Amino acid sequence: MMPLEGIRVLDLSRLAPGPFCTMLLGDLGADVLLVEAPADALPSGGARPALAGEDEGAERAAAFNALGRNKRSIVLNLRHEEGRRIFYRLAETADVVLEGFRPGVVTRLAVDYQTLREINPRIVYCSLSGYGQDGPYSGLVGHDINYISIGGALGIIGSPDGPPAIPFNIIADFAAGGLHAAYAILAALLARERTGRGQYLDIAMSDGVIYLLALPFMQYFASGRPLRPGAEMLNGGAPFYNVYETKDGRWLSIGSLEPHFYANLCRALGREDFVPLQGDTSRWDELSTFLREAFREKTRDEWFDLLRQTDVCVAPVYGLDEAAEDAHNRHRGMVLEIDHPTLGKVRQVGIGTKFSETPGAVRSLAPRPGQHTDEVLAALGHDRAQIDTLRRLGAIS
Repeated sequence: MMPLEGIRVLDLSRLAPGPFCTMLLGDLGADVLLVEAPADALPSGGARPALAGEDEGAERAAAFNALGRNKRSIVLNLRHEEGRRIFYRLAETADVVLEGFRPGVVTRLAVDYQTLREINPRIVYCSLSGYGQDGPYSGLVGHDINYISIGGALGIIGSPDGPPAIPFNIIADFAAGGLHAAYAILAALLARERTGRGQYLDIAMSDGVIYLLALPFMQYFASGRPLRPGAEMLNGGAPFYNVYETKDGRWLSIGSLEPHFYANLCRALGREDFVPLQGDTSRWDELSTFLREAFREKTRDEWFDLLRQTDVCVAPVYGLDEAAEDAHNRHRGMVLEIDHPTLGKVRQVGIGTKFSETPGAVRSLAPRPGQHTDEVLAALGHDRAQIDTLRRLGAIS
């Protein structure tokens, strides 16, 4: 048994935040059905990969697509009356609907919450968008870089004298978007057990970014002073919470915030006389200079092997290639090898949430678009002739 076994999810989302959300739900046992658009209905430039067998590169990309795992796929034309009718049938027994369109799109397609709640009052309907369903920016287009800008995250990342440092699209898309939505969906499902009713979830990535910045905003609200990039305790301003280049040109991270961890660092570097400098910001430049010079004396891995034995907050700065091979990450099951029928073993990220009694699992790799269309329609009671007719009419493909 898995935690979300028996939960049915209809996924209308397209870009990374939505698929990541339903990957999380699928990893924990939910039955996720991708409701995909016909190829000719996709936006310009948004053509999906070719079906497996038509293009070897597309098949390989699908095999490694963790965001598509543990899901089934049906291609449904929601602009067609018969396509919408099929979607309504699916909604009758669904627990969750997730959509990631711009505000107003699902209403025009007649697959919005108000429509579906009449069909299934227990439905949990989640709209995941950049700026939410209302407010001055609700109609704006955007991506991760824009949401972390509006939310204030980008403004505190980088060096004091340089431009903001653009992180990979983890903060808004995956944390403030997909993870935020998954957490909200689970809470709504729990609430439904108490009330018997579903509800509507308006998840904005810009909201989620500010939510993630609870600590920096707390500091700002208390002091009245906005945080500056590269100048604060946790964003590069403190020499004992920073990164340092090592002898081999790699980097080492030091996070010795607590006085006892900082003292251990000084002792390990043979400079116990620097212990009193932690609280003396006027001498942080001197401490930074010393640490920069000291860490150039050994390689990154030599420093890690040495300092990890002395109760110092230390870790090597890895690229993805090294993170995937790290012994601890492998031990924790964060790199999985999954059998593929033609490609052999393929690797994907593991499941981050660990359950003692009901662990998650990767049960299937990403489906081809429409791979399960006939199977799903047959389960709804359509026979072969009816399915062929729906395909000829353009309601499915």
